Amino acid sequence: MPLRPGDTAPDFEMMNQDKQTVKLSDLRGKKVVLIFYPMDFSPVCTEEHCIFGAHMGKIRGDHDDAVVFGVSCDHPFSHAAFKKQYNIPYDLLSDVTRKVAKAYDLFMGELPYNCSKRGTVVIDKNGKITFWHEQPTREARSVDQVASAVSV
Repeated sequence: MPLRPGDTAPDFEMMNQDKQTVKLSDLRGKKVVLIFYPMDFSPVCTEEHCIFGAHMGKIRGDHDDAVVFGVSCDHPFSHAAFKKQYNIPYDLLSDVTRKVAKAYDLFMGELPYNCSKRGTVVIDKNGKITFWHEQPTREARSVDQVASAVSV
C-alpha cells in the first residue's frame, strides 16, 4: 500500500556514490526529496537527472533546507560514474538490498526488472511524508511536478 501524507517515513541507511552512509534520521530538520528511478544510464532516467540538475533552484524553491537525493538499486560505483558523466549536483543513493524501495512501496519486482519504480517522495522536517507519487516508468517527471511536490 502506498505511503500517504502524514505517515511517518520509513527510516533508511544507504550509501551514496562516494560510499558514504546517508541516514534519514540524520536529516531531521531538513526537507528530504527522494527521486526514485529504475536505472543509471537508461534513457528516461538520464533525461530526468540532466533536467533536474539544471533546475535545482526551481525544484528547491524557497526551501533552502531541502535536500534532494536520487535513489535506485544500482551500486555506488555505477552512481559515481553516472553522477560524474552527467554532472548531477545531488547525491545518488544505492538501495542495493531493495529494502528502501520496498518500504516506500516503489519496488518494481524481482523479475524481470529487480529495480525501483519511478516515484517521488517528499519528507518534512519531522520525518512525515508530505508527498508520495508513483510515475509511470516510461514517462519522465517534469521539473514542475517535482517543484510542486517540494512546495507542499
